[in-house]
Amino acid sequence: MLKATADIATGLRKGAEESRPPASLYLVPTPIGNLKDITLRALDVLRAADLILAEDTRTTAVLLQHYQIQRPVIAYHQHNEHKLVPQLLQQLSSGTTMALVTDAGTPGISDPAFLLVRACVQAGLAVETLPGATAFVPALVNSGIPSNRFCFEGFLPLKKGRQTLLKQLATESRTMIFYESPQRLCKTLEEFCKVFGDDRLCSVSRELTKLFEEQFRGTLRECHTHFAAKNVKGEIVLVVAGCD
Repeated sequence: MLKATADIATGLRKGAEESRPPASLYLVPTPIGNLKDITLRALDVLRAADLILAEDTRTTAVLLQHYQIQRPVIAYHQHNEHKLVPQLLQQLSSGTTMALVTDAGTPGISDPAFLLVRACVQAGLAVETLPGATAFVPALVNSGIPSNRFCFEGFLPLKKGRQTLLKQLATESRTMIFYESPQRLCKTLEEFCKVFGDDRLCSVSRELTKLFEEQFRGTLRECHTHFAAKNVKGEIVLVVAGCD
């Protein structure tokens, strides 16, 4: 009985995959650290793509070499995406299948993807996003701060609009998630102390899934004190509790 049920389920999945038209553009999440975190389906898509668009071709080369994938790769990042979109759209329209990857995580989450996806949608081209790694999900779930309602803010503006946004977030009741660089971490935590209060709960995730992964939980002031005494390196996710 169990085998029959499994066979039926497999048949349904296979039928659904065969009936679904192939996409022109695939957004492929890549590991945020540990290369083993890539999915089997992501590897299949990368192996089958006519062209891989990479935020940094050197970073993507490490992943492709690790899994012995040999496909054409070109750079696609925030400095050239406006220029490349029309050309890529023409290629996609003529039948070229592309896979878009970033250095780590899911394309479009604080990384290039939106402009090309929007162009494909407007042109009626199929776009498919694979499920997979993104840094803020494990940081949120592991924070010990409520995860049932949250808002993702990504990187705060460096100058223009930064203080205005922080003042707006001062009354945000949902858990807030931010990305930050190691160079700006302590400055941002100090700003958070002033805007949200020293005693607001916070969790700082650094180098998730990597060798020197660190998770520090405490108040904003405790987090600031902890990291001010260190030479901070790596990718960072900040999870801050909403106001009561």
